[in-house]
Amino acid sequence: MKEATGELNMALVVVISVGVLATFFFTVLWPQIKGNFSQQTDCNRAVCDCGAGLKEENGVKYCTCKLKNSDQELKCVYKG
Repeated sequence: MKEATGELNMALVVVISVGVLATFFFTVLWPQIKGNFSQQTDCNRAVCDCGAGLKEENGVKYCTCKLKNSDQELKCVYKG
């Protein structure tokens, strides 16, 4: 009976650990990944005119771009 109780305790520890890790992933990491993916996709579809609008922050150059089908402005990384 002691062996069964020990295995049950270990199973409970594993289930709780997986739950904590899943909660951390879906509440902290996934929103950042999804936001970064959406920003990158929008910048790839946007029209950029970086002539006068080129700005530099922390050594990275940015331009102001607009999406083709809307008036939404984006700050996209300058690619050269």
